[in-house]
Amino acid sequence: MADASADPGRVDCHALRRDEEARGQRPGFERGLPDGDGLSEDSIWRKRLRLIEPDGTVIEVPEMDPAQGEIWNEAELAAEPIDSDTSVLAKGGKAPRRAAKRSGSGSRKGGAGGAAYSDIGAFFTRGRLRLIEADGTVTEVVRAAPGWIAPAGAMSGARSGGDAGGRGASAKAQTAKAEAEAKARKAAQEEARLAKEAKEKSEAEAAEKARLEAEAKARAEAEEKARLEAEAKAKREAEEKARLEAEAKAKAEAEEKARLEAEAKAKAEAEERARKKAEAEAKAKAEAEAKALREAEAKAKAEEKARLDAEAKAKREAEEKAKREAEAKAKAEAEAKAKREAEEKAKREAEEKAKREAEEKARLKAEAKAKAEAEERARKKAEAEAKAKAEAEAKARREAEAKAKAEEKARLEAEAKAKREAEEKARKEAAAKKAAEAKAKKEAQAKAAAEKKARQKAEADAKAKAEAQALAEEAAQEAQKAKAEKKAEKADAASTSADIDLLESYRRLIPTTGPISLSQFMGESNARYYASRDPLGEAGDFITAPEVSQMFGELIGLWFADLWVKMGSSKNIHYVELGPGRGTLSQDALRSAARYEFDPKIHFVETSPALRDIQKEKFPDAIHHDDLSTLPEDRPLLIVANEFFDALPIKQLIRSADGWHERMVGLDGKDLQFVAGEERVDDLVPPSWVNAAQGTMIETSPAANALMAEIATRLKNQGGAALIIDYGPLEARSGSTLQALMDHSSVDPLRFPGDADITAHVDFERLGQIAEENGAEVMGLQMQGEWLHQMGIETRMEALKRKDPSEADVIQRQYDRLMRDDQMGALFKVLGVCGRRWPFGFGFD
Repeated sequence: MADASADPGRVDCHALRRDEEARGQRPGFERGLPDGDGLSEDSIWRKRLRLIEPDGTVIEVPEMDPAQGEIWNEAELAAEPIDSDTSVLAKGGKAPRRAAKRSGSGSRKGGAGGAAYSDIGAFFTRGRLRLIEADGTVTEVVRAAPGWIAPAGAMSGARSGGDAGGRGASAKAQTAKAEAEAKARKAAQEEARLAKEAKEKSEAEAAEKARLEAEAKARAEAEEKARLEAEAKAKREAEEKARLEAEAKAKAEAEEKARLEAEAKAKAEAEERARKKAEAEAKAKAEAEAKALREAEAKAKAEEKARLDAEAKAKREAEEKAKREAEAKAKAEAEAKAKREAEEKAKREAEEKAKREAEEKARLKAEAKAKAEAEERARKKAEAEAKAKAEAEAKARREAEAKAKAEEKARLEAEAKAKREAEEKARKEAAAKKAAEAKAKKEAQAKAAAEKKARQKAEADAKAKAEAQALAEEAAQEAQKAKAEKKAEKADAASTSADIDLLESYRRLIPTTGPISLSQFMGESNARYYASRDPLGEAGDFITAPEVSQMFGELIGLWFADLWVKMGSSKNIHYVELGPGRGTLSQDALRSAARYEFDPKIHFVETSPALRDIQKEKFPDAIHHDDLSTLPEDRPLLIVANEFFDALPIKQLIRSADGWHERMVGLDGKDLQFVAGEERVDDLVPPSWVNAAQGTMIETSPAANALMAEIATRLKNQGGAALIIDYGPLEARSGSTLQALMDHSSVDPLRFPGDADITAHVDFERLGQIAEENGAEVMGLQMQGEWLHQMGIETRMEALKRKDPSEADVIQRQYDRLMRDDQMGALFKVLGVCGRRWPFGFGFD
């Protein structure tokens, strides 16, 4: 081969690599130089060839495996449009580079056959090219036909057989031109690369600046948004707080209003209940008394007629003289009104005084009686056990007495032991004290210093204790003051309610709004009635079974205790009484049940402030509720309601030709009277009464039905049982049972609203249906006399008589009042209800 080291177009790749490594630069292809500057794509220097075309274009030729060759078939060559004069592709000279890559690829894959090159790789194209070997030898490449492979010998011969002299000058010029163009192209490429890098850097910096500005802006917007949200949140919270405070205030006012209404309602119901009881007792009188009553009524009717005639005559005469005597009459009426008010005030004061005295007398009597009973019970316990009729009760009593005796024996033994231990301790302490005194005498000086220090500490402790006690007393005074203020507010509210003249209110209301419903009238009247007084006892308007005899409450307590023992004697249980009155029933019931360690949490549902104060004196730890909604939901409930449902408001429905209408309360002059409502109320009629005859009157109590549903739901969800004791028939009947009681006498229910206890019979049949519809079980419905008999009231009566023979007649009358059919025995009923899977109690056989 010819030596081409002096050729100006020669590029020494190895020298270029060494020069770049000495300058610490990366290889050309890693710096983005065109064609890699003689480097392979995997950064390893290899021997390279360059093909320099006549126009100076330099093309890298990858090294080939000498053992392989490349075959270009005619179809592949035809696919590359080539300028035959310059051997430069028509597409800007890019095809030789692709061809080189294709040749390199082909060399890797291997050819289909043919001779191998000696030590170079090449590709063949049409036109004239110069082949520069790694050692600098330049050789003209002859034009090859498609698919031809030049063997190594032929290639070597072609290079050595050229006319070196004829090509020398032309080759130098072309090489110099190619080198200059290559350098210029290289410089332009380097400049373009640097400009591109600077542009990319500038764009990156601008993008980074824009990103930082966007982030700063986003942060500012986020902070502003957070600030605005915080302000909006604070504003919403303030508005929500104000709204909640307003709602709480409105709720408190509504609750207070509801409480006052409920108190008035309860009062009206109690008045009605007393009236019904009086009517029942009056109906039970002998025929002679009934005949005398009818004669008296006829006589009274005649007298009333005469009175009305006289009044009519007097009225006519008065109308004729009204013009002349107007001023005198007004003056007389004013004086009469003042006199009546004075008399009423004096009467109220006298009644209150008598009531207080009667209560104090009753309390003292009850305490004395309880004391005597306790002494008598201790003396005659064995005799009472021997004569007990009810086997279960006798067994329970014997067990309780044995337990009490064992406890008493254990207590006496414990006291004796404690006494001995105390005496021994005192003796030892005395000896120790004597020794300590002797020792203290010897160590007086040291002890004096210690005592001084202790005294100083004690003084400091005493001072701190005094300060703490003063703070505690101040807090207690504040609490007492707040309690007194609250009590005064309740008293003021009750006084305000009591001062309202309901009759006058209705006289003003009805002409404006029209007739009102009987349920509204009954609810408001009873609420005012119960809010203004204690209606129970001889000094009140009526008396209930617990006030008649302690036997009633005691047997109810035993009923609950037996049920509680059957369910495992759980300590987690609530005792609830609806309308507890003076708390007499609960006092007797819990006292008798306590013998079986029955000690539940006590809850009273009571709305009357006056009765709540009485109840708190007997049960300071009791929790009061306005209704069932605030009762706890965590434990079973044992509920008792004695004469509670009868005071709940009722509706009276009358069947007419065009359907059912509600009985309303209207006005006739200044007197209240019953009138028929205009609207039809067929939807309020129970299914069994839908087809009743014209003129039929029935009673229904939505309030009682709702209360029964709530009790049944509670028992289903929490477990427990309920006793509902009241008067009414076993099955629903038609007709009016509305009544009012005042001073233990029946009065017109519409004549004294707010001053009489208004009640109606309880529909026990409907209450039992509602209990079952809401998931509870009905134990049974029994007459009060029979229920008390099955509970063993006779045994208890005999025991009481033995304890106090002087009171035997009184105890007998009390027994008769509770048991006889013509008194409370048949009129009053007992309804038992319990939760699912709870045992049934005694008394319903």
